[in-house]
Amino acid sequence: MRATTGHRAKLYIDGKWTDPAVPGRLIAVVNPATEEEVAQVVAGSEADIDAAVRAAHRAFPAYSQTTREERLALLEALLAAYRRRLPEIAAAMTTEVGIPKSFSEPVQANIGQRHLETAIEVLREYPFELEWGHHRTTRIVREPVGVCGLISPWNWPMNQVIVKVAPALAAGCTMVLKPSQYCPLSSLLVAEAVDEAVKEAVVPAGVFNLVNGPGSTLGGALAAHALVDMISITGSTEVGASVARAAAGTIKRVSQELGGKSAYIVFEDVDLEKVVGAGVRGCMRNSGQSCNAPTRMLVARAVYDEAVEIAARVAEGLKVGDPEDPDTFLGPVAGKKQYDTVLDYIESGLSEGGRLVAGGRERPAGLDRGYYVKPTIFADVKNHMRIAREEIFGPVLVVIPFADEAEAVAIANDSDFGLSGYVSSNDLERARRVARALRTGMVHLNGASTDLTAPFGGYKQSGNGREWGRFGLEDFLEFKAIMGYERK
Repeated sequence: MRATTGHRAKLYIDGKWTDPAVPGRLIAVVNPATEEEVAQVVAGSEADIDAAVRAAHRAFPAYSQTTREERLALLEALLAAYRRRLPEIAAAMTTEVGIPKSFSEPVQANIGQRHLETAIEVLREYPFELEWGHHRTTRIVREPVGVCGLISPWNWPMNQVIVKVAPALAAGCTMVLKPSQYCPLSSLLVAEAVDEAVKEAVVPAGVFNLVNGPGSTLGGALAAHALVDMISITGSTEVGASVARAAAGTIKRVSQELGGKSAYIVFEDVDLEKVVGAGVRGCMRNSGQSCNAPTRMLVARAVYDEAVEIAARVAEGLKVGDPEDPDTFLGPVAGKKQYDTVLDYIESGLSEGGRLVAGGRERPAGLDRGYYVKPTIFADVKNHMRIAREEIFGPVLVVIPFADEAEAVAIANDSDFGLSGYVSSNDLERARRVARALRTGMVHLNGASTDLTAPFGGYKQSGNGREWGRFGLEDFLEFKAIMGYERK
């Protein structure tokens, strides 16, 4: 199924589809599975960013005063509009990013729906005002932060768009969304859903705005704009730092969800086939293009050789191919730049002395075009190697042995990143102990699934701020203390 959108030549500003200020600027959408251009989408300019920000600024006074019930009506209308487009959104992501059909609709598109549902549940019960103090004379009021610039990535398009848009709307903020230039089709479909919902719920024009275009120019313009009160960005650590520098001049809030190099710790007392297989698939899913992917597998030395053999066998058995094929596990990486980057890392791993046990630089058999990379595993990796320290963002797993619990924790924490962690042990107390010792924003014990109501975010260079559920809503709120609100 090919995605369609009637607004590829428009931007969404001030409640309507508009022509760009500078005509003729286009984004070529290239299908990474075929290397062929499949669409063109209009690109905005700094003038369009300014128009969108000013529209959001005008809308804020009225929208920030809407009631809980009015915002719920808007989010429920958006959820219904999103659901109607879900298959089309999934098809768009398969086309523009190469996400396999087996993953794009049941997971990638569906997670946007689930985050909308969660935002609605949180908004229904969230206490925006609290009595406070020894005599309960102070009132704590939680208010929308203001105009928000939302910068989202290409690897999980709907997850990262919706976890910004939904809580911002729930909080009473207005916004400008600048999605990745590599996934404009799915983002335009979201804008169409928002347009439908805004008109049904009757909220001010300018609450939501979308400007497609290159992040290298538009991201900085959005972050530096004096009328933007907050930036929420998901991207690489380098991009996050650049956006923070642009935002610093106006002292605005910056919430960042950035890179990761998460450790997957495997103790000797587990079912190795099950645990190691799950770790390999977790790393390789989405072609390794997930910030929280378990890309460093740390294995107890007593079972290390067996774990390496299992990991190699599982990786070799994963189907790489056409993302339109429902049996495909790994599609291509998202584009030529990413493809070249991943191959460079594989070459680096070889030159550093890593032992290649699966995959490598060669194309997968039978795939002579498209940005396909074999699921690749390096064993006998030292944690100081480049492939162990830097975020590759491709289907590459490194396996590192450890002697005991203390060394496992030390290796896991010896990283510039701290997004997620994974611990597998039949000794639950040990698993809990290790989880508490890890310097990461999240830890999964014994294959626990993701909780969409829990805070998502990291330590160190993995960013700051939190997304998802109540914690995501609070990222878009200011806390005001009104003392003497009640008489003693």
